[in-house]
Amino acid sequence: MLLRGARTPALLLAAASATLVNALGQQQIVAFAGSTGAFQLAGSSSSAGQILISSNDYWGVIRAAGDLALDFGRVTGTNYTLSNGASNTGPATYAYSPVNNKNNTFYSTTGTFSFSGPNYTDPSPSNTVIIAGTIGHSTVIDKLVSSKLLDVSEIQGKWESFVTQIVENPVPGCPEALVIAGSDPRGTIFGIYDISEQIGVSPWYFWADVPVKINKNIYALPGKKVQGPPSVKYRGFFLNDEQPALTNWVASHWTDTPYGAGYAPAFYSLVFEVLLRLRANYLWPALWSTMFEVDDPGNQPLADAYEIVLGTSHTEPLMRAQNEFGKFYPGAWAYNLNNATIDEYFRYGVQRAKPYARNSLWTMGMRGTGDTAIEGLGVDKIVTMLETLVGNQQRIVSEGLGVNISTVPQMWCLYKEVQTYIFNGLKVPDDVTLLWSDDNWGNIRRLPLLNETSRAGGAGVYYHFDYVGDPRDYKWINTVQLSKTAEQMHLAYSRGADRIWIVNVGDLKPLEIPISHFFDLAYDTSRWGVDSTPDWTEAWATREFGPDLAKNISAIVQTYGMYANRRKYELIEAQTYSVLNYNEADAILEQWALLHMATQAVYDKLDASAQPAFFQMVLHPVLAGEILHKIYIGAAKNSWFSGQKRNAANDAINYVLSASNDDANLTVRWNNLLDGKWNHMMDQTHIGYDGYWQQPMRNTLPAMTYVQTAFVSLAGHVGVGVEGSNATVQGDDKYHSNSGNTLVLPPMDPYGPISRWFDVFSRGTNSCTWTAASTTPWIKLSQSNGTVGPGNGTDSRVFVSIDWESAPKTPSVITVNITVTTPCRLFDKYGYKEPLIQLPVQLRSVPSSFTKGFVESDGHVSIEGAHYQSIAAPSPASNSTARRKRDSSTDSAAGNITYHTFQNYGRISSGVGLWPLNTEKLTVDSAPALEYSLYLFTNSSAANVTVYLSPSHNYLGDGTPLEYGIALYPSGGQQPKPTVVRPVGDTIGTNMPDGWGNAVADGVWGRVGNYTTSKFKVPQEGAYTLRIWTLLPSMVVQKIVVDLGGVRPSYLGPPESFLVGRDQSGAYNQTSFRSTVGAVGPADNATTGAEENGAGVNSSSGLLSLLVAVVLAVIGAAAM
Repeated sequence: MLLRGARTPALLLAAASATLVNALGQQQIVAFAGSTGAFQLAGSSSSAGQILISSNDYWGVIRAAGDLALDFGRVTGTNYTLSNGASNTGPATYAYSPVNNKNNTFYSTTGTFSFSGPNYTDPSPSNTVIIAGTIGHSTVIDKLVSSKLLDVSEIQGKWESFVTQIVENPVPGCPEALVIAGSDPRGTIFGIYDISEQIGVSPWYFWADVPVKINKNIYALPGKKVQGPPSVKYRGFFLNDEQPALTNWVASHWTDTPYGAGYAPAFYSLVFEVLLRLRANYLWPALWSTMFEVDDPGNQPLADAYEIVLGTSHTEPLMRAQNEFGKFYPGAWAYNLNNATIDEYFRYGVQRAKPYARNSLWTMGMRGTGDTAIEGLGVDKIVTMLETLVGNQQRIVSEGLGVNISTVPQMWCLYKEVQTYIFNGLKVPDDVTLLWSDDNWGNIRRLPLLNETSRAGGAGVYYHFDYVGDPRDYKWINTVQLSKTAEQMHLAYSRGADRIWIVNVGDLKPLEIPISHFFDLAYDTSRWGVDSTPDWTEAWATREFGPDLAKNISAIVQTYGMYANRRKYELIEAQTYSVLNYNEADAILEQWALLHMATQAVYDKLDASAQPAFFQMVLHPVLAGEILHKIYIGAAKNSWFSGQKRNAANDAINYVLSASNDDANLTVRWNNLLDGKWNHMMDQTHIGYDGYWQQPMRNTLPAMTYVQTAFVSLAGHVGVGVEGSNATVQGDDKYHSNSGNTLVLPPMDPYGPISRWFDVFSRGTNSCTWTAASTTPWIKLSQSNGTVGPGNGTDSRVFVSIDWESAPKTPSVITVNITVTTPCRLFDKYGYKEPLIQLPVQLRSVPSSFTKGFVESDGHVSIEGAHYQSIAAPSPASNSTARRKRDSSTDSAAGNITYHTFQNYGRISSGVGLWPLNTEKLTVDSAPALEYSLYLFTNSSAANVTVYLSPSHNYLGDGTPLEYGIALYPSGGQQPKPTVVRPVGDTIGTNMPDGWGNAVADGVWGRVGNYTTSKFKVPQEGAYTLRIWTLLPSMVVQKIVVDLGGVRPSYLGPPESFLVGRDQSGAYNQTSFRSTVGAVGPADNATTGAEENGAGVNSSSGLLSLLVAVVLAVIGAAAM
């Protein structure tokens, strides 16, 4: 028999913490070494332990207990047995009457069928180590309660709660056992799977092939675990847009149903199990090429048997699949024209679902055909029709179930245009949950107002990790930024949207990480706060891959989320990132390359058993993201080079073709993984979107141009191009004066980038030498000569820098000339002069009295939003002295309302927004202000200040819109009346606010259009104060750009400007956004002198240092 180990002494083994596998975010109740008071669940015996349940418990509980018995086998090598306390008994059964799916307009059934549970073994009290059951439905649990051996008063009658504790002499012959008691069936199931997870079985053991953590010795820790109700009542996902990937995978594994691919119990049992292991409870089944209740009559009862709450999507009312009406019913899907037929359609849905009503959540309302808006009626008539419709739906449900409708869980998903009907007077019954939606891009459109929080039905959120529609599909692989999810869902929770959280997960398979994160936020919102993403990703990595590499994996996952979410892969095009300005495109590729190195290094260190899971969830997305960026940036370089007639344009074509092959081979690698287990899950096309929102039918490369290289350019063998320009000399093009030979570099000054560059390249047939020189001694060139052309020639990028110690000190503007010469001149010398490069140098300095703030360079100031100098407290006088200095620990200002830095958030580093999240609308007089200190050299009558804001919505309605105040004025002077800006316009019908498509594609309001741009006068050089008052939470400031005439086109905007008090001249690189202090991922300069005060910078620097350490380890290993 098992070693009973009545309270194992502490000196047995003390290394439990080193091998601990906690359930993610849950109280530890399992260890792998003995300690005082611990009870041994496994080890020191060849006998299998036994799990005891009661035969009168729910079938779903018994089934989950059978999973736990198998999970012990997965961990220890020996399956545990399951007993109901009686001998010679068959497995538990769940009986149901299958619906006749040959006639789906007249309800009938086809007899009685059943699902069988796990096999029972005769009772063995001496081997019983776990007892599980549901209060009021388990004889053994009820006896423990009545005998005072188990106190369940803290959970009794509560939703999905459980207690777990060691009980002595729980049943005759059993001296000790770990008892799990649930308040309801899912409470018990969650308690059971809590043990599974803690002993080392990941919820993703099947769907992501996470290896089981092997242990022979398992101990239950002393003490009582009391798990109360989840933060959000209904937590689920929606399988949507499932064609091609998921449907192709299903069709290749299971026989088709009479109506389509094999979306039947064999498939859905895997879905139900992972939902429950993730502590979720709610499902919207796949809909586009399937009919859940019709495809297989076992689907609906199986969900009930598993204790899954079944729902239907926003476009499928009253438990009927979207495709059923068009397939089985006559007439139009239009309630104003065909209400009698549609009411019968609804009645059938209620009849069919009635046996499973205990685990049903009813979708109310109606949209148009095929998940579109209702057409042919004015808004007022639609509102009247929908109110009549929902009243009839409630009556049909109440009569069909024979209950008071107020006792029935119902929701109305206010998706797209349906939300606007609320603004036009639509009255929703109080007992219906208002399921507000995001904009399909992770930005919640509407949340409860103060007068809506007391509704009996409450409120919830329908969220998206996958979408098909405008401005373009995104459904290939994971592009979710977890910190954005946390910010938005905490915003929802803070405003009382806590009844339902459901997320569109597309094919499910590529989204394991964001799904886990979403459900953990929903299960215990207080445990996983708005800033918890680093802790959560480390805990997740520890559970899946062990503690040794968990910090590295956490850094990789967070970094990937930022890179992938900057712009969804399907929206990236050749022109997305600038190849000319701010070294942007090259910096993007550098970031991906370094992330690739770091991720590959972790993969190589993992045990072979863990590599498939790591490949699927971490390495594959990183490789795929890097390859896709190579394709589009390579195409951009081809366009650039071909315009300059470079031979290298053809090399860019080959580079893109190679990347395309890499993309295909990566899919082949995926398909071959684990003997083809996941073949077809990567069938989704993702290259070649051409402006149309829908997926391309085949991956297609962007257009490229081939340069004929048989003959030399008319302008000679050697060409020169400079940073910031498409022009080339010598020769003619549309980018510079006809036959001109001069190109001008962007300016340099002590506060700008440490270098500029020019390219020397081949556009001919001969190998040619070249020489670059400047007569100015304090101008430094990284390369003064080279060879281009066939043979050993290579195109060269020459970096221009300045020795500021030797440069003149008198303020002035000097133009420095740099010549490029070559002996390879033939007939071109008769038409074109030799190239001349000019560099404007601005010799200037800020006064010693300016000790903290950002300095203009190159005609602009660029600031990361979280790098403010102080928070100005609300003041009736709004004077410049009413402020509180920044405090890195509290980020607070006077009063309870302040600003909060969201770490690892947005497109580069972080964001800053109003706090707390449930703050109501403020005015510029009642709101604190972010204060930034600037020193400006350029006088301008129209300085454009653009605020890059996360793409939020008017979530309190268009009558209470998002707004911010902004003022720019000379420091020390009287603050002028702020300009109040409303970036987000009204939502009208199916139309999103003006500019929304670009905002969600770009990840910010501000890159396109003038929605967040304000003009100010800068009358003279000097110190200026910039203040920004955000008047509602969810207006997260990512970046601010003050354009005094020098900003050039780019996707991410100029790199952050020099900050006096933080940066050192000549040390702050500033050549790309990678230089930004706090930028997520390895940067050009990890430190720049004095550290910026504030958690935002420090946290990102921590993430940075982890990635740098991994990359350096790879480089070091390669050098050995």
